[in-house]
Formats: sequence, structure tokens, C-alpha cells
Amino acid sequence: MALAKEASRAAARLTSGGRADALEAIAVALVAETDAIAAANAEDLARGEREGIGEALLDRLRLDAGRIEALAASLRAIAALPDPVGQVVRGHRMPNGVQIEQVRVPFGVVGAIYEARPNVTVDIAALALRSGNAAVLYGGSAARASNAVLLRVMRGALAARGIPADVFQSVDDFGREGTAALMGGRGFIDVLVPRGSARLIRTVVTESTVPVIETGSGVVHVVLDESAPDDWALDIVVNAKTQRPSVCNAAETLLVLRSAAERLVPPIVAALQSEGVTVHGDEAVAALAAGVVPATEEDWAAEYLSLDIAVRVVDGLDEALEHIRSYSTGHTESIVTTDTRRADRFLAEVDSAVVMVNASTRFTDGGEFGFGAEVGVSTQKLHARGPMGLAELTSTKWLVRGSGQTRA
Repeated sequence: MALAKEASRAAARLTSGGRADALEAIAVALVAETDAIAAANAEDLARGEREGIGEALLDRLRLDAGRIEALAASLRAIAALPDPVGQVVRGHRMPNGVQIEQVRVPFGVVGAIYEARPNVTVDIAALALRSGNAAVLYGGSAARASNAVLLRVMRGALAARGIPADVFQSVDDFGREGTAALMGGRGFIDVLVPRGSARLIRTVVTESTVPVIETGSGVVHVVLDESAPDDWALDIVVNAKTQRPSVCNAAETLLVLRSAAERLVPPIVAALQSEGVTVHGDEAVAALAAGVVPATEEDWAAEYLSLDIAVRVVDGLDEALEHIRSYSTGHTESIVTTDTRRADRFLAEVDSAVVMVNASTRFTDGGEFGFGAEVGVSTQKLHARGPMGLAELTSTKWLVRGSGQTRA
């Protein structure tokens, strides 16, 4: 980690164009090494299937040629983004003539702990480099072969451009000792980002001596108001649940206002079931649609990450908001409505990182937000909240320019 600290200074010294060119070189190298990456990933997938890690993790683990091309595209998108380093956040001239500016600067070394997500290896490394940081990564045992090849390719691309390869490091080979070193690396690691299960995130938050940006699990809600157009309601709910159910921005709970339930519940339940979704519903839902599994208290707090959804009929918006306050993890919530007053109230009162009106929750993503990729989705309220891109990997410092002034 001391080498990463030294390499971070080299990353910070690179020009904006130099960092962008390095990302382009990495993109080219990843595509050129598609066969090697896919072969390593196949090894991880086979081991994951033998160990029974589950379909959700297997989906996150998978890297085929299309996903590798998408990683290269995201690298190019990140390279094309405005460089946050040196941006002036605010500034003013004092009455005595002293000029004061607050500017963005790199953190230094960004640490990340995550599970079975080899794409995150590339995303975090790219965002770290573009924002002038080094990255020390722990990608977990499930993706160790994939991550090893990805790190080799990325480090090689840096070295070929005369950039220290230690800008990117992994502690995968050290297992739990590696994660302990990251969490205890105060002075070497400037900020630590966990991504994965609620248990992993809770462990890092409670045990780390390094400052942590907390990402969170996604018990994500969609609310259907009585004014929701039939086609909007159906399309948004089906997309939010089924487009990729294994990720944290997939809808897990659907709340339908009672005044709209008879109209909306039957076709939406049928559409979900036609996509293979198991609907866990309350008594009102079961009375309106066939094939509904009775919902339990555990269902309202469940992050399924699978083709399951909990559905409840609520008496009104007040009850929907209370349900969200009780069970949400603060990730993303959406309402489908054409009532502007209810939309505004939902936006104002729901205390989640991302609050939406008439849009699928699947848009909570750094790439969809125009960030190229994301470090994660922060559900905390300090420094960063929601999808984290380049600006969230910077801190600030104050620059003061005088001409001989002294304080009276």
C-alpha cells in the first residue's frame, strides 16, 4: 500500500490529457485480451456453479465479449468527461485583497472491497485514475481469476505509457488478511468503498479505521398512484423488476394505491408472471390476481435480487410513504403519477439517495447518469450520495493568494 501511495502522486501529476490517453490505452488492451479475460471468467463461473453461489451472483460475475466491449466503451466515456481535478468549487476576494478559492483535488488512494463483480475492477480503477487517484482493490474469491487478468492487462497498459503500474493494485492474493489491511490502512488508504451484500458493507463500516463511503443494499420501491397511466405503470414496473433483477436498483416492492388497485393490479401481476416473476402479495393483491404467493413480514424488507417482488395495496399516499420509511434502505424509490402535487410531495418527503417520478428505478446507475461508470451507489448522507462518479472521488483544498497581507 505504500507503493500505491507513491503511485498516487504520479497519477495526480499526470495532465488531464495524459489520464484520458491512459484510459484509451486500457480500453484497447482489454478488447485485445478478450479471449484471455473470457477464459479466466469461465473458470470463475465454473467454480461458482460448483460452489452454488446463486444465479444473482453468477450474473454479476459473468464477463462475455459483449460485456468486455461495454467496459471498453465506459472507459472511453470516462476519458471524455470533464476532469474534476482543479475545478473551482467556490471562491471570493476578501476586502483586504486576499483571493480565496476552494478547488477539487484527488483523495490519493481509493480502496474498494466488493464481491463477484469483475466489471467493478475496471470501473473503480478507471474512475480513480481519471480523478488523479490510485486504487487498491479487493474483488473477492469468486472473481479471482477474472480480476487477476484484468489487473494484469490494465497495469500493463499503464506501464507501456510510462505510468507506474502500482496506480492499480490488488490484495486478492491475501484473502481476509487483504481486507483487514485495507480496513486498517489509515495513512495509506484515504477512503474505502465497500460494494456487495449488506453483511459485507456492515462489516466494513463497523471495523474500518479508514474513512468509508457507505454504499447500501437496495430495497427499492415503486408506487402506483390512482392517476398513473396504465401503460406507464405496466412498463415501468416490469422494466424495474425484470430488466436485470440481480442488481441493487431493481424494484423489490410495489405499492399500489387502493383507488387504482382494481385497474392496475391484475394486468401488472399477469405481466410480471409472464416474465417469470413470483409475486408475493398481501390479501388485497391475492383477491385481484391469481397465482400470488402470500406475503410475509420478511418480504417487505427483502432485497430479493431475483425474479421475485412483494406487492401491497395501500390506502393512500400517506400509507405508501410510511411503508417506505419503515422498510426502505435509502437507495431508490419511484412513483408513477400525473398528479404534480403528489409527485412534488413524493420528491420532497422520500428520504432516499435517488427519488424518481415516472421513471424506472433501473436508471439509478453511474453510466445512465452520464458518469461513464460508478464507484457505487452511496446511501449515506456525507460527501457523496447516490451514484458516485469522478467528483465523488475528489476532496477539496483551499488556495489562498495574497500580496503581503497580514492579519490585524
